[in-house]
Amino acid sequence: MSKILLAFSFASVGAALLPAAAQASSAADFDVGSNDGAGGELQPYLQCVPYARQLSGIQIYGDAHSWWNQASGRYQRGQQPRVGAVMAFQPYQNMVLGHVAAVSKVIDSRTVLLSHSNWSPINGRRGQIENNVQAVDVSPQNDWSQVRVWYGPMQALGTTAWPVHGFIYPERANGRQKFDQPQMRIADAVKPVAKPGKSSRAFMKAFADLAEPMAKSPPRSAMQSAPAARKPKGKRAASDPVSAAIALYEG
Repeated sequence: MSKILLAFSFASVGAALLPAAAQASSAADFDVGSNDGAGGELQPYLQCVPYARQLSGIQIYGDAHSWWNQASGRYQRGQQPRVGAVMAFQPYQNMVLGHVAAVSKVIDSRTVLLSHSNWSPINGRRGQIENNVQAVDVSPQNDWSQVRVWYGPMQALGTTAWPVHGFIYPERANGRQKFDQPQMRIADAVKPVAKPGKSSRAFMKAFADLAEPMAKSPPRSAMQSAPAARKPKGKRAASDPVSAAIALYEG
């Protein structure tokens, strides 16, 4: 009850502090809601982390305050807004878990539109989505290290200058594509090398036509009357032209 009264008092006086609902955590992406007083359950509310992940495609999990460090070496980071980037807020005052919001439009060097969840309470409920709401860079160096963000109950920019780490871009830090996809490496073709003592099939095929004359060769009995040729030492006898060619090739 004290938290509700505190949040109401902040909104009524237009204070810059966000209610505790603006704390962003991934430990519980959704609140189970509570009884609405009429016997029904309120709809669950959405934390900022899953909504920023859905809009940007940046696959980081964990509390919002951890996104900036988690992105190091995985995603490109910088100090200038781009459409599709995630603005990473630092923990500040009662926003102890930080906040993340997707950039939906860049208006000028000092103004962007954000789409995020769990920032302004809407109709008394936290965890609501706000799309295309204004955020203004109020840093002295125009480096987006401090911003003021539209706050629903005030229907104006909040007065707090929220500290910001910077922007996490969807592009990978190594320059590869936006989303995780397995990389396939195709090995270079290796030209086969004939080994001594073995014949390739291509070589055998090239000499296949030399076997045709064997059909017209004299009968074996006639060949036996001819004096046998002396076998070369250390070489096998060539019984046909194909074998002879192979013997020369292998020798």
